[in-house]
Amino acid sequence: MNNRQKYLKDIKKVVIKVGSSTLTHPNGLLNLYRIEHLARQIADLNNRGLEVVLVTSGAIGAGFRKLGFKEKPKNIPEKQASAAVGQGILMHTYEKFFSEYGQTVAQILITREDLTNEERFSNAQNTFSELLKSGVIPIVNENDAIIVEEIKFGDNDTLSAHVASLIGADLLILLSDIDGLYNCNPRTNPDAFLINEVPEITEEVENSAGGAGSSLGTGGMFTKVKAAKIATEAGISMIIANGEKQNVIISLLNFNNEGTLFLSKNWRN
Repeated sequence: MNNRQKYLKDIKKVVIKVGSSTLTHPNGLLNLYRIEHLARQIADLNNRGLEVVLVTSGAIGAGFRKLGFKEKPKNIPEKQASAAVGQGILMHTYEKFFSEYGQTVAQILITREDLTNEERFSNAQNTFSELLKSGVIPIVNENDAIIVEEIKFGDNDTLSAHVASLIGADLLILLSDIDGLYNCNPRTNPDAFLINEVPEITEEVENSAGGAGSSLGTGGMFTKVKAAKIATEAGISMIIANGEKQNVIISLLNFNNEGTLFLSKNWRN
């Protein structure tokens, strides 16, 4: 039994977060090939008996060209309008692909207040619980169309960690355009190496994380390490992996050494 199997063999409930850079082409349009493969892998996990929640970026990326913008907007009203248009496009695309694999999906839009207000938190827990019990795959996004703070400061890495904590997940998977956490920036340092396993998030680990990544996303490695701190302290292991790799989710749940595994505090000596 390898380490991954030891840590992940009893996983029952998984949150998967996918970023804009994975879901879209460089021109901002949706990458239907990747979304279809994402849906197929998640449907297969559901068929295995796992409960899966998908936290998705991509609403602004899906919507801004429909409004005639040539590039991703930078001001708040244009971002909100793009998100309002793009959210429908994104959900329609997910519904189409998931239905081809016999899966039902549900949209849940969350704000920071939903996770800090006790009554809303409890209501959200109940909604997720009922959907998962019914075999439905919840698809979660920030409510970017109306929440200014979420667009300006929020990121779906942090959101996914809070969702994982909310539902009592066993594992959080962050899919990005990078293979995992490196000891330094691999885009600028050819000697950088991938860190396969992080037992505990130390100051050195935090210093390995850089700033924002691609032009389409809001989160860089810094937000992913921040999400790992939230998840691991809640007793949830987390993996950062490359969403561009073929069948990467299935590979991870088959205990292959993809990406970087951050161990739950429950595994610390």
